[in-house]
Amino acid sequence: MKFFGRERQLEDLKALWGKRVSSLCTCRGRRRIGKSTLIEQFAKISNARFIKIEGVRPKDGYTNADELSAFAIQLAAQTGAEETVPQNWLNAFIRLDKEIRDNEKTVVLIDEVSWFGYYDPMFSDMVKIVWDNYWKKHDRLIVVLCGSISGWIKENFIDNGAFYGRRSLDMIVGELPLSQCVKFWGAAAGRIEPREMLDVLSVTGGVPRYLEEIAPSLSAVENIRKMAFRAKSILRTDFDEMFTDVVTRQSRLSGCVIRHLAEGAKTVTELAEALGMEKGGKLSSALGQLCEAGLVALDAGRNPETGAKIRERRYRIKDNYARFYLKYIEPAKDAIDDGSYAFASLSALEGWETVMGYSFENLIVNNYAELIPSLHLGNALIESAAPYRRMGDSGVQIDLLIQTRRALYIVEIKRQREIGREVEREVEQKVDRIGKHEGKSIRTSLVYEGHLAPIVEADDFFDSIVPVQDLMGLSR
Repeated sequence: MKFFGRERQLEDLKALWGKRVSSLCTCRGRRRIGKSTLIEQFAKISNARFIKIEGVRPKDGYTNADELSAFAIQLAAQTGAEETVPQNWLNAFIRLDKEIRDNEKTVVLIDEVSWFGYYDPMFSDMVKIVWDNYWKKHDRLIVVLCGSISGWIKENFIDNGAFYGRRSLDMIVGELPLSQCVKFWGAAAGRIEPREMLDVLSVTGGVPRYLEEIAPSLSAVENIRKMAFRAKSILRTDFDEMFTDVVTRQSRLSGCVIRHLAEGAKTVTELAEALGMEKGGKLSSALGQLCEAGLVALDAGRNPETGAKIRERRYRIKDNYARFYLKYIEPAKDAIDDGSYAFASLSALEGWETVMGYSFENLIVNNYAELIPSLHLGNALIESAAPYRRMGDSGVQIDLLIQTRRALYIVEIKRQREIGREVEREVEQKVDRIGKHEGKSIRTSLVYEGHLAPIVEADDFFDSIVPVQDLMGLSR
């Protein structure tokens, strides 16, 4: 089992063993992100007994009894408990409780918990009852309620007042940082050009299950072809199931929203106009679900002139795979399935370099925390970090604007074969349009992939220049 990163989450989980009582946790994140693997790895390094019980995806003809049966069969296989179908979820959970041994570290993972609760509106109430009266009385038990449908978990356990004061930890598992993604190339990483790895990462993002499919011996183009442009390949087929898993309400509207965002970031006003509907209500609900699922990000930065929150905030597709799928895979599904892409040149696809450039920018923005040490912020508190765009005659577009109380950091993100002094002129124009504001310094930074002309470093225009190799943990 390939397992990289997640040090912070593991430390948070380890800290729970320091308590004298049991812990109830929630764990959420998009499909394929490695939630279950994280909990299993935690149990392994803790030398704890591990019990994993996974819900069954609901489908036509299934009932609550089918979920209860799946629960009982899995519990019996791991503990020797009886296999008879419990009458209800309280009976099922009490049966599990009988298999917990006091004074033995035990991690119980109830995976795809929303599927277990799909048919029973009282499911979360049963969890509360069994926690209060049974599970919390053990002294070495950690119960993790885990699933891909973050919105359902948030509604039933995070925002549910019945669980206030009962949860010890809520983990949102996101994509792996670039430095961890590189490890999926193994020993070959040091021999491969960063651009090749970035091309693949621009398609997969930092999603572990997709990264596991990388064949280090193949070029970036062949890896992308293998994963995305063959019938039944993982990136060809995963979007529909992934989208269904994370969007449980208004899936049709959410699908329309994310397809509009595939063309570029938009405000809610722009989306409403494009869709011919009101800004609030259903549209706000759909955007909320997409953000909760990690597919879309709301870039809620601050106005650099006033310091106030931007009124017309922009939504963008955060998930690199989702955007690539909507731009290239979905329109060509039939051609992919009949083998037309078997030998086609992917770089000849319309707008390929533009999409790769945007995806690179998205990767850096998503990983901005990895960039912070290179910007020399010291201990300054970051007030906001997001792309910034101002419309009008004096409009300006900044790839990443990081703001502290004392400074504005204008970060230019560039992926280009040759990068010369023109990048200085571009950023200088942005500095002029942002303008100097009392009490705030303006600092400039360049994050790049490609060949940087030596004169750019010699000019000392940029306060910091960060080759992407540094973020990837690769030596130059």
